[in-house]
Amino acid sequence: MKGNPDMDAWIERRVRRSGSSFFWAMRLLPLPRRRAIYALYAFCREVDDIADGPRPEGDKHRLLDEWRLAIDMIADGKPPPQPLAAALAVHIRSFDLPIKDLVAVIDGCRMDASGCMIRPSMATLDLYCDRVSSSVGRMAVRIFGAVCDPVAFHQGRALQLTNILRDVGEDARSGRLYLPDELLTGHGIDGEDIPAILANPALSDVCRALGRIARDHYRAARAAMADGPKQAMRPARTMLALYEPILDRLERSGWPSSARIRLSKSKRLWCALRTGLF
Repeated sequence: MKGNPDMDAWIERRVRRSGSSFFWAMRLLPLPRRRAIYALYAFCREVDDIADGPRPEGDKHRLLDEWRLAIDMIADGKPPPQPLAAALAVHIRSFDLPIKDLVAVIDGCRMDASGCMIRPSMATLDLYCDRVSSSVGRMAVRIFGAVCDPVAFHQGRALQLTNILRDVGEDARSGRLYLPDELLTGHGIDGEDIPAILANPALSDVCRALGRIARDHYRAARAAMADGPKQAMRPARTMLALYEPILDRLERSGWPSSARIRLSKSKRLWCALRTGLF
């Protein structure tokens, strides 16, 4: 199965339009690896948009089922019908990306599509983070040039928990609250009334506690990177450098943030250059 230059160009445009902080980390890669990580990102964006979109829940599950079927077809050596899936199949084979991790991403999006993510248990939250983030990391590090699952395990959780802490208000407007039940209960916050939970003054303590867990994963990810190939770990280091300042700013501004915190373009470029060159 050969690459499709037109599809490669479409994928790159989609990645650019997304405004992802990770774009600068992806740009560090040589062209074959860059195209692979772009295709993986586009796939993740596609299924995430299905889960977060305005369609009825049944339609979301139907579309996610179609993507699951496409991944099964790739695993069986058959050409999938979606052009994006066909483009991704080339890179799955080139970099030996685990099919189970692609399925995990879809399963994570299914958790969102089901509307059940309101004060999940810590175990459920950890499973969610593994599916939507660490699974992507396990594939990404292979594209970067290494097999280093401990990096993916900790980095995925660090980044996803940072996302959750940054987006508490935004997620609440979508009827979701990813803060774990054990931390909420431990700080005397009961029930599933999201506005009431957000108004509880103890919520800042819950966020602070989850932030400490995220910090532990940042530290563990950096320690795991020290054992990996230096060149292959550069994009992963860039991702951490782009995200940990968001957690820093959240801690300084208070929990939860009333505005979405985002690094400036110049700051993102500087992080990419600093971690990519040294």
